[in-house]
Amino acid sequence: MSERIRLGISTCPNDTFAFHALMNRLVDWRGLEFDLRLLDIQQLNDELFAGKFDVAKCSFHAALLLSDSMVVLPSGSALGFGVGPLLLSSKSVASTGAAPATADQITLCPGQHTTATLLFRLFYPHTTSIEQVVFSDIMPRLVQNTADFGVCIHEGRFTWQDQGLGLVEDLGTRWENETQCPLPLGGLVGDKTLPDEVLWKVQSVVRDSLDYSLADPDGALETMRHHAQEFDDEVLMQHVHLYVNEWTVDLGDTGAGALDRLNEKAKLAGIIPPSTAGLQILP
Repeated sequence: MSERIRLGISTCPNDTFAFHALMNRLVDWRGLEFDLRLLDIQQLNDELFAGKFDVAKCSFHAALLLSDSMVVLPSGSALGFGVGPLLLSSKSVASTGAAPATADQITLCPGQHTTATLLFRLFYPHTTSIEQVVFSDIMPRLVQNTADFGVCIHEGRFTWQDQGLGLVEDLGTRWENETQCPLPLGGLVGDKTLPDEVLWKVQSVVRDSLDYSLADPDGALETMRHHAQEFDDEVLMQHVHLYVNEWTVDLGDTGAGALDRLNEKAKLAGIIPPSTAGLQILP
C-alpha cells in the first residue's frame, strides 16, 4: 500500500510555485499519496501543533517550538536576504513618522507563532499592544486607521505604498544587520516518527516539484493565481523571485547557521523556552 502523507502548505505564491508540480501530479510521487491542504500560515502552525500534519510548511518560530518532534526538510524553505516582513504604520500615523512606543497603540501581527511576530517582539519588546489577525486583514485595517502599526508579509510587501501607508522599518534588514545571516521565515518540517526513508521520499518529490517550476516558471502561474490574494502576475512573480532562491532548493550550511541564530536570539529574548533544542535538518 502507498504511504499516505498529510501535507500542508500555505497559499502564498512561493509555496504554490514550489508545489505546483506536486499539486498537479506533474512529477513522480514516488509511491506516496499526498493528502494536501492549503491554509494561511498561522492556520498551518496551529494544525501542526495539533498533530494534523505529517509534513507541513510552517513558520520557523513555530518550528523552533516543535523541534523535539519535527525535523526540517532541506528543500522548500523561505529564507534569504531582503525577504523580511515590513513594519508599516497606518495612514494617520504615517504622517507623524511615529514608531511603536506605548501600550495604547495597536500593532497587527499575522499570527502568534509566525516569524513576523517573533521579529516584532525581538526588536520592539514591551511597546504596543499586539493583535493577531489574518495577514490579508493587516493592510486594510491600517488603511482604515483601526490600528496604528502592522507587520506586513506576503504580496503586501510590494503594494503597501499604493495604499498610502508608512514604512517604519524593514525587520528583515534589521535582522541581517544584527546577525549577518539570511532571515529564516518558514520551512518544511516532517514528523520525526516517520521513517527516514519516507521523509527522504517526500523531500525528493518536493525537490522535483521545485525543479519543475524553476525550469518553467510561467507554467506555475495558473496555480499561483488560484490561491493568491494579489492577482497581478507581475506581483506574483516578484514574490517568487524574492522568496524562491538557492536556500529554497537546499538550506545547506548557511541555512543551518541562520536557524541556529534564530534559536539563540529567540531564547535570549525570552520568546521561546531556554530548553528549546534547536532545529535539525534531515540528514
